[in-house]
Amino acid sequence: MAEPTAPAGGVVVRVMATGVCRSDWHAWAGHDEITFPHVPGHELAGVVVEVGDGVARWTVGDRVTVPFVCGCGRCAWCLGGNAQVCLDQQQPGFTHWGSFAEYVALHAADTNLVAVPESVDFTTAASLGCRFATAYRALVGRARLLEGEWVTVVGAGGVGLSTVMIACALGGRVVAVDRNPEALAVAADLGAEHVLLADSSNVPAAVAALTGGGSHVAVDAVGSEQTCADAILSLRRRGRHVQVGLLPPMGGHPRVPMERVIGWELDVLGSHGMAAADYPDMLALIEQGLLEPQRLVERTIGLDEAAALLPGFDQATLAGMTMVDPAR
Repeated sequence: MAEPTAPAGGVVVRVMATGVCRSDWHAWAGHDEITFPHVPGHELAGVVVEVGDGVARWTVGDRVTVPFVCGCGRCAWCLGGNAQVCLDQQQPGFTHWGSFAEYVALHAADTNLVAVPESVDFTTAASLGCRFATAYRALVGRARLLEGEWVTVVGAGGVGLSTVMIACALGGRVVAVDRNPEALAVAADLGAEHVLLADSSNVPAAVAALTGGGSHVAVDAVGSEQTCADAILSLRRRGRHVQVGLLPPMGGHPRVPMERVIGWELDVLGSHGMAAADYPDMLALIEQGLLEPQRLVERTIGLDEAAALLPGFDQATLAGMTMVDPAR
């Protein structure tokens, strides 16, 4: 493919690292509107190599990352620091060609780019763009987790393990749920007090027994009818549920136990990434060593391996994140 050119207000970034995510699989599987030919990939970090007209904050050579939701930079949501819900948002790897390549074009750079400190390597920075940043906002910006509260994390993949790590760093007490024993072992190593194997057992009942009546916060980090229901039903009265895993309407819209939501006065919250404006607090914790997203990187592969891996990524049993080095 030809190398991209910088759009007005945007930049071209040489991709130094990019992640393979379940969201990429959703696009491959046809759950998003994709125009072919297409280049996926939305978690990235790299170096600015070209700057378009109208960019004020960035120059060639800057080390940057970017949220997976890029705002237009003009609307009230972007101007208010909530680019993640911009009406005219762009998403690398979805609305335009993404980062499974040597170079990627990014829009509205002054709104969306995030400077990567020299102390943070590119693989770590790329791991932030979707899963880690989404988990951080889910717990801090949406659930507003308090120290000492119980958190049920359903799913111990990249976003689930990110949630476990962040919850523990914030003083939360975590119950991790997954079908993969190896992933649960990683969750325990990251600080989860309890781990539950998602087999034929009653997950909500087990959580209630472990936590004395249910968790204060629950996060569905998978995105299925079963995992959403297990997360919601694991809450105590007046608990807060955050839906992070995508719930595509395959075969009809997923059913949600709304009778419990109403009767127990539960909060059901969506979380859709995190705006660039919210990155500094998270990056500060990483620089201080209080958060270590690099611990979640399971392996690094090349683009050829990524292409072979993507079609079956929904069945992957690896714990943690798979990262891609386009130069490999």
